Amino acid sequence: MTTFSTASPSPFPEEQPPSPARQPSLREETEHLRAAAEQLRAQVAELEVRARARPRIALAEGILVERYRLAHPQEAFQLLRRASQRANIKLHQLAAAVVRTPGPVPGAEVWLTERVRLPRPGLAALGAGPLDAANQGEVLGAALRRVLTVTGTDMGNVQLLEDDVLRMAKHAGLPRHFTDYFAFVEGNTACSRAVEAGSQVTVKEVASSAGFDDETRRVILTSGSRACHSIPLVDDRAAVRGVISSHHARPLTGFTQAQLRALQDTGRTLGEWIRWHQDTVLLDALEDLHQLALAARP
Repeated sequence: MTTFSTASPSPFPEEQPPSPARQPSLREETEHLRAAAEQLRAQVAELEVRARARPRIALAEGILVERYRLAHPQEAFQLLRRASQRANIKLHQLAAAVVRTPGPVPGAEVWLTERVRLPRPGLAALGAGPLDAANQGEVLGAALRRVLTVTGTDMGNVQLLEDDVLRMAKHAGLPRHFTDYFAFVEGNTACSRAVEAGSQVTVKEVASSAGFDDETRRVILTSGSRACHSIPLVDDRAAVRGVISSHHARPLTGFTQAQLRALQDTGRTLGEWIRWHQDTVLLDALEDLHQLALAARP
């Protein structure tokens, strides 16, 4: 005779002791701290960009409010933003132009009545084929690619001179911590020396060069750059408008005369284009801003 157990199975699974929480490894902790530090650096860089641009924009807002009897600075900001977007230029560039350009005659329908238009400069030296000369990003990108091709590297950047400060405008192949650190440059670098001298500057070995402080050297080296070359952007009046720099993964021995001439041609072509862009596209944006403000006036 078969006997069956009358005991009911337990409705609850047998309790298991909790597994201990896994402690992160030293490598994981290091990566977490590195990511957090990178995020903080990016936030600081963004705050610096805003801190530098905001006073200029606020001053331009105040000028527009008073000139056109606008109701609120926010209305002036919207006009600035709309005009800058229509011209495809940076908001801070338009705000700076408002601040430094004498205002229109009261009641005038046109702001710049005695304006002389410059002829559009040729861009053939950039070796990029047809370009939209009014498109700042397109022209700067073409000039940077030309320099990287001539110097044989894939790392480089363009900085424009604004109020005696070099401001990062275009870059390629460089990590975020480099572009954040060099978002604004006022001295102690190869690019600033190229601007001051108005001539090309080569740093054959960053690690042994006396031209950098320790922190600047560290940022450059940890970006994978061991050498750099800077070309000033000089217009037809011999005014320096900015600089293009190439960065190299190995120390440099120098460039041939043919390379240096090609780089100089690129720098002069872009320098003349910057002058044209500021005297044409930027002033067109000012005129457009004037028309928008007249239409918005109560």
